[in-house]
Formats: sequence, C-alpha cells, structure tokens
Amino acid sequence: MHAGEPSFRQSVDLMFNRAAALMDLPPGLSEKIRVCNATYIVRFGVRLRGEIRTFTGYRSVHSEHMEPVKGGIRYALAVNQDEVEALAALMTYKCALVEAPFGGSKGGLCIDPREYDEDELEKITRRFAYELIKRDLINPAQNVPAPDMGTGPREMAIIADQYARMHTTDINARACVTGKPIHAGGIQGRVEATGRGVQYALREFFRYPEDVAKAGLSGTLDGKRVIVQGLGNVGYHAALFLSAEDGCKITHVIEHDGAVVNEEGLDIAALRDWIMAHGGVTDCPLGQYHKDGARLLEADCDILIPAAMEGVINLHNAAAIKAPLIIEAANGPVTAGADEILRNKGTVIIPDLYANAGGVTVSYFEWVKNLSHIRFGRMQRRQEESRHQLLVDELERISRDSSINWTLSPGFKEKYLRGAGELELVRSGLDDTMRAAYQSMREVWWQHDGVQDLRTAGFLVSIGRVAEAYQAKGI
Repeated sequence: MHAGEPSFRQSVDLMFNRAAALMDLPPGLSEKIRVCNATYIVRFGVRLRGEIRTFTGYRSVHSEHMEPVKGGIRYALAVNQDEVEALAALMTYKCALVEAPFGGSKGGLCIDPREYDEDELEKITRRFAYELIKRDLINPAQNVPAPDMGTGPREMAIIADQYARMHTTDINARACVTGKPIHAGGIQGRVEATGRGVQYALREFFRYPEDVAKAGLSGTLDGKRVIVQGLGNVGYHAALFLSAEDGCKITHVIEHDGAVVNEEGLDIAALRDWIMAHGGVTDCPLGQYHKDGARLLEADCDILIPAAMEGVINLHNAAAIKAPLIIEAANGPVTAGADEILRNKGTVIIPDLYANAGGVTVSYFEWVKNLSHIRFGRMQRRQEESRHQLLVDELERISRDSSINWTLSPGFKEKYLRGAGELELVRSGLDDTMRAAYQSMREVWWQHDGVQDLRTAGFLVSIGRVAEAYQAKGI
C-alpha cells in the first residue's frame, strides 16, 4: 500500500459514497447498504507432514438483500479481513448490476497453494469447507461460493463433496458451490466466463461510437493495441478471445516476474504454454523480455486490461498511465486515488463491478442448472433442429427449380440445422447480460448531470436496485 493510499475496503467505500451522494435515499438506508453485515474468521488445524498446522480463513457476508449470497473463495497469503470485506461489497454491487439474484459475499484462506501437493490441499480444503458448512456459510439457499485466485474446479468439487457428506438428504447439494468440473455438476463455459465477459463488455462499449470517442478512440476493436497485466484464467481468456476473434493486438503481457513485448501481437496460447511450463515470462522467446514489468503498465496502447491483483494502478503510477481506455478485469485494480487522477485526465474506465461480472453471471446459470437438475438445451435442442429442418427442406425444394436459378450457400444447412447446446446457450445468456448491464450504466452516464464516469453510473444503478430490494422487504 503506497503512502496516503486508502485501503482496498476504504477505496470501495469512497467509490460507493461518491455515487450515493447523488441519490435521494431514505435516511440511514445508504449506511445499511454500505456496511458489511458480518465477517466470520475460522482458525483450524490440519495434520500435515507429521505436525498440526493452523490455518486462518474468512467468509464475509456483505448484504443479504437477496439470498443466497454469492462470492468466490481465494487462496493467497495476502488474504485478510479488509480485502475479503471489500470483495464481498463489490460482489453485492456486481450482482445487482447484472441482475443476478444474489447478495454479496467473499471468502479466503491465508495459504500459498503452491507449497502443498494435491492430497494436502484436499485435506486443507475439506477442513476449511467443514468449518464454513457447519456455520451455514456454505449452503445452496444461503451462501454459494465459487473459485477465485488460487482455487479452481478441483477445490469446488471437494467443497461440494464435503457438503453432500454433511447433508446426505439435500437433493440440491450440488448447488452449494459453483465453478465445479463438468462431470461434478458444473456448466459448460464457466472456466472461460470472466474473460469472455471482458470481451463482451468491450464489444458492447465499441457498439457506441460516442462512448468510444470519449476515450479518444475510434473504429472497432480490430487492430487495437492491448496491454494485459496478469495472464491467469481471466487475463488469458480475455486476451485469447480478443486477439483470435476481434483482431486486437496483445502487444504486452505483464506477469509477476516481468513482461514480454511484441508490437506485432503476441501468440497468447503459446505464451500461456510457456508460462505454465516455466512459471513466468522470464526469457520467453515470443517477444522482448523486460524485467520491470510494472513499469510497462505505463506503455503506449489503446486498451489496458489489469487482470490480476487489486491496487496495481495507484497514486504512485496513475499520472503516468497512457492508456485512454482501461477495463478492470481484476477486482479493484485501480485505487480510489488513482481513479480520481485518471478521471481528471479523461481516461475512460470500464469498472470491475461490470467488467468482470461474467464469472458470477455464469455461476448463476450453473446454480440454476443444479437446482433444476437438467442441463441447458436438453429439452429443446432437437426440437429446434426439427423445426429448422422444415425450413431447410422447403428452401432445398425451391432451389431445385431450375427456372429460379438459386441455391443454398455452402455450409448454410449445417450451421442452421445445429440446435444450441449448453455452451452456446451459456454464451448467449452471458452476452445478453453484459449488453443489458452496460446499457443501464451508459444511460445514467449520459443522462445524469452529476455523473462523469462509468464507475459512478454503475454504482448508481447497483445501489438503486439494492435499495429497492430492501424497501420491498420493509427495511
């Protein structure tokens, strides 16, 4: 934390207060929405390597205006109460913005998962899950975790199994956690979801030339130069999809051990393979290596995507950031102080509470799938194909009339006849969600006199929806 910089939790509160000041909320309701309801700290021992090791874990519940509450569990040595409460608050606003029917929550365990093997991590995860489950801090109707930094589908499968062992008659046990492997009740498209959501968010932003002009840019995503900080799950998928499907050039990738630069555009899949094999980007042959990666956040580009830790853009470096457009793929990568500096410079920031909401959106779909006990597309896919077949048969009959001189385009029949499976439906639902959420934000951005940025607009929409939920409950 740099001198004079507020904590992560204070940063979120400052951003909340800036938006709430523009609203006419009933007395006390703003405070009720802002504060964290409860944070639970659990300390538990696990016998490992011939000794008992004690671990500290957190689960914070920010808002129960809707239940269950939703939020990831991260494994990192830097996990602390302030961070978990800030992330829980962001989850409340994120869910409200994308209209996922959840309150906000977050969890964390102070641990470096790289220090333990798979069996040890399973023991630790099971015991952590047990501590949370017995307090109803994991429950399909009350609190539904998901993966975050340092966790993934394997940890979620372990948590789901532990819940099922402790609730043997709960038919909805699988819905106690999302982000599970496909064979354990997961959903197609969940692993890519947050990065895919970043892509859809940028696509929607670029559909409005007047919004693009505010960032001093023009045209489409094609050819835009992009810097990605953090090539983890989110950064990798965002970079892969933007480069492969939208024509973006990923010129810089910044990692914990430096950065790799290629002005012609990096091969993201090959770079990811290198990082997985070597643990970082040091000496990577795919571009020029720079040891001081953090400095390259300040390099020339069109779009900057911070996709790793919070606070990487702060009072120390905000004035030097050249990117005209920043999209926050990570949670809280821009501090409140840096946010003010960037706003005054005219930098457009697509905020975290919208930009990385793809994960919770697809988690919502997985939760619904688990509660309904049927995969998406199973009932209607073949019926869709049969209905499409009628049209194709008719078109083929017409095309056989030589006097018309008309035939079907190559490949049309195969593409049109294919009914949507789960992955297509998930992507469709995510795209629709990201479009609708952006439109609700930009409407406030353009029409509210006191709103100069998308972050404030997003908070206004979110706070308004949470306030309406509380008022509907009589609070």
